[in-house]
Amino acid sequence: MFQPETLKSAPALARLKAARPDALVVAAYGLLLPQAVLDLAPHGAFNIHASLLPRWRGAAPIQRALLAGDRESGISIMRMDAGLDTGPVLSRQAVAIADDEDAGTLHDKLASLGAEQIVAALAEVQAGSARATPQPSEGVTYAAKIDKRETRLDWKRSAAELERAVRAFRPSPGATTRLAGEQLKVWRARVVPGRGAPGALLDAAEALVVACGEGALAIEELQRPGGRRMPTAEFVRGHTFAPGARLG
Repeated sequence: MFQPETLKSAPALARLKAARPDALVVAAYGLLLPQAVLDLAPHGAFNIHASLLPRWRGAAPIQRALLAGDRESGISIMRMDAGLDTGPVLSRQAVAIADDEDAGTLHDKLASLGAEQIVAALAEVQAGSARATPQPSEGVTYAAKIDKRETRLDWKRSAAELERAVRAFRPSPGATTRLAGEQLKVWRARVVPGRGAPGALLDAAEALVVACGEGALAIEELQRPGGRRMPTAEFVRGHTFAPGARLG
């Protein structure tokens, strides 16, 4: 595996040329390949992309699919061109997104599938039987890199959206909120009935139940700064919450 910080440097290009590759394969690299690299291998350069292109082109397709509430994701094997995940697709295979799926479990599913798909695709390329289909212009979406600010739970949003955010940012970097001046990471949560001002703490028994813009979110696992992940029931046993406590 070769993962240089840039492919525009002469040493990086020289190393690739010295390998005399028949084909190049890219997975989760995050950089566009210069045309000189794309032209290097006689069979071309191929990307194992973790979405059903043209949906979720870009850096964070797994997280974006979860945040959007997509019911399926998948792997696309794409012949790379100069654009951002715009090349023609050799193969595409879908997987269902389970209700409790998070970024870690979906990544592992897609990594296994991608390994199978790229082996099959390269065999077809070598045999001369591969067929690359241009991506349609309809249905294009972009999976922008996750900004740290996005991990802060905005209690004005619906409970369903926030529950998806918790899963999208698990196992990394973790969704965050603040309570009594302390920043907490929220690792597990579920949607429950409830109504109140967004961010209001409605209950603090076995879980922290927080009012959202629509519905409520029960936080079931969290983490204090420098501490370990713990069930919320354990956290609340050591705390007394002031009337009218709010998160955010």
